[in-house]
Amino acid sequence: MRISRLYSSLTLPRSGTFTLDEGTSHYLLKVLRSPLGYRFLMFDGSGLEFDVELSEATKKSATVTVHSVREGLAESPLQSHLVIGISKGDRMDFVLQKATELGVSRITPLFTEHGDVKLSGDRLEKKRHHWHGVIRSACEQCGRGVLPELCVPQRLDQLLASESSQLKFVLYPTSDQSLQRSDTPTSACLLIGPEGGLSQTEIDSALSAGFVSLQLGPRVLRTETAPLAALSLLQYLWGDF
Repeated sequence: MRISRLYSSLTLPRSGTFTLDEGTSHYLLKVLRSPLGYRFLMFDGSGLEFDVELSEATKKSATVTVHSVREGLAESPLQSHLVIGISKGDRMDFVLQKATELGVSRITPLFTEHGDVKLSGDRLEKKRHHWHGVIRSACEQCGRGVLPELCVPQRLDQLLASESSQLKFVLYPTSDQSLQRSDTPTSACLLIGPEGGLSQTEIDSALSAGFVSLQLGPRVLRTETAPLAALSLLQYLWGDF
């Protein structure tokens, strides 16, 4: 039987007992229907993994006992930054989930000229909270002990002014440049547009800021496919694949 892994937004103690927050308690008791004595794993984003046991339960809270603490799954040696145009529907969720599984270090949602999604104020905060939940669930599933950083959504000019990765690529289907091996970098950034792609002005701005245009192959990839193909290649060349 697969052992459950649950994330805690609070720093977990190395020993003893502690009470889970209301949301995690509800999931453990009402969704998983875990009995007393149930053993599972927890992590708090520090890279450690906690082997715990459900020791007490009420209608609304669960208390667990720590049995052991160990180093969790090692992170990729490549610091990868995915800058992705905000897309409609569940495409964005899919990208966040799979990018997390592929070991991405940082994700920046991007407002673009061709993007149809308009977010601000409370709607933006709710969406960010939702995206964080997608990332958290993906970490629980894939075994990562560190959550990728979810950056504040921003405009391209803001991103270009602050991006400092060693390698910087803008995906451009008509580019004649493919991904080549080079001296092993420690960081890389991928800039990918939404459903309608990046505008020529945005591409030119990225190139002027030191990005290199990149084509992944002869076929035009969808906005939810391109990041996964590109991240897989980066991890194969310089990461932990």
